[in-house]
Amino acid sequence: MARLCPAAPLLLLGTLLGTGAPLMPGSPLPPGPVLLLGSLLLPGRPALAGDHVPALLWSSARSQWNPEPALHEGHIVSAQELAVLLQPVFSPRPRNLVLFLQETLSIDDFTYYSESYGNKNPFQNVQEILQSSPSSLVLPAVDSKATRHLLSFLQESGDWNLTNMTNLDISHLEANTSKPNLLVVQLQPLISGLSEISTLEAMAENDKIIGRLTMDLEERGIHFSAIYTAVRPSRISRRTETTWNLRRQLMATEEEDSLPYAPVNVTIGNNTCILFYAGNFSLKANNSVFIDLTNATFVIPNVDISSSKCSDINTTLSLKYTKPVNGINSLEIRFIMTNKFYGGSARNWSTLDSVEIVQDEEKIARFNVSVISAPAEYSFHCQLVGTSSLYPARLIPSNNEARNWDVFISRFQLQGFNVENNQFSYASDCTGFFSPGIWMGLVTSTILLWILAYGVHMIMQLTANSRFDDPKGPALSVPQTE
Repeated sequence: MARLCPAAPLLLLGTLLGTGAPLMPGSPLPPGPVLLLGSLLLPGRPALAGDHVPALLWSSARSQWNPEPALHEGHIVSAQELAVLLQPVFSPRPRNLVLFLQETLSIDDFTYYSESYGNKNPFQNVQEILQSSPSSLVLPAVDSKATRHLLSFLQESGDWNLTNMTNLDISHLEANTSKPNLLVVQLQPLISGLSEISTLEAMAENDKIIGRLTMDLEERGIHFSAIYTAVRPSRISRRTETTWNLRRQLMATEEEDSLPYAPVNVTIGNNTCILFYAGNFSLKANNSVFIDLTNATFVIPNVDISSSKCSDINTTLSLKYTKPVNGINSLEIRFIMTNKFYGGSARNWSTLDSVEIVQDEEKIARFNVSVISAPAEYSFHCQLVGTSSLYPARLIPSNNEARNWDVFISRFQLQGFNVENNQFSYASDCTGFFSPGIWMGLVTSTILLWILAYGVHMIMQLTANSRFDDPKGPALSVPQTE
């Protein structure tokens, strides 16, 4: 388990404040942010490895948070404590709250990525905002169960005009001042299964979104408070002794309280026939227009599923969205599944045959699907599904229109047949029998064994002479026939 060196808390503080160097003990803190470093106050203690995420808060109003209450070392902010800390955002001014919600984030990300890539600082805008805001607060460790239900808590705590921000257009805020505004910005996911460069680019892009929206609000003179947090931690594997084994397995659905939102369910009559869940559901059109459908599908459902079809043989999940972004009036996503009997396994298998994206009821993009199948009694689960060749389950363009779309789905789970009790059945996972490391070990071992076998064979072929020369006797004569 990793341990913090004595300068680690001060180094983290310097990183968040943008100083780029650790603050020496006794030196005054820069003005501006009010920091709670409860989990990092004492050196020499193990770093937290629990299920917690950081939460960054800032506001255009002064003295929003009182720095006097201090948290003890190792403390994780609970849901009740977070509710108390969030009370200032419900004050009459400011009347607007922005929630930047990311799928994964940990406090280690701030130091790891800021230090590992030199001048590429993926949190530059966040650091500048924390320095320049009249009041701000950094909570290094908040119980992720609290952040998963943060949006629901905010909705229940005030009479908000709820808006899912997809195109970062805030022109409507000035016109609507009768009720406070709650803006939800679902940031791009961090693809932990791929290279760290891809993760760094995703973080930098999210940082730009936060900076651009914050700057627009300030330029318009709109008073606001903002929260930047995540649903679950991103770097647990760096702080625990957990060994991640890639293997094909049948695994149960996660417990209900571990899911940030309920899955989409299609019910015909009294029977639920389709269940669909994703941690992040995003599209990109023409390599420029980013469309995040996570909020509209799961968090605050604003999707039409009435065109979905169910039968014992063919099932279609239809998700229709109205004006998901500027320039697109309607968008429909279709997941087309079949249930067939295969004699080789003597059982029925459900297969996701294709995915279709219909834009404005005219342009149809079709994708063939690889590796998405499961026994008909089970659901299918995969950590990453999309158009990238690096994903375990791929969507392969089958027409020219499909080449204009990029699809990203994380924590994908789908069941189109034999749904019981409105819950997912056991899940057949997309992970293969052998990981790349196992294949490398097997190939290397085979080559070494072949070399060893060849060497032993050559040694066994060596023979000794049947006769030897005697230097004191006559010369040995060996006939040609022998």
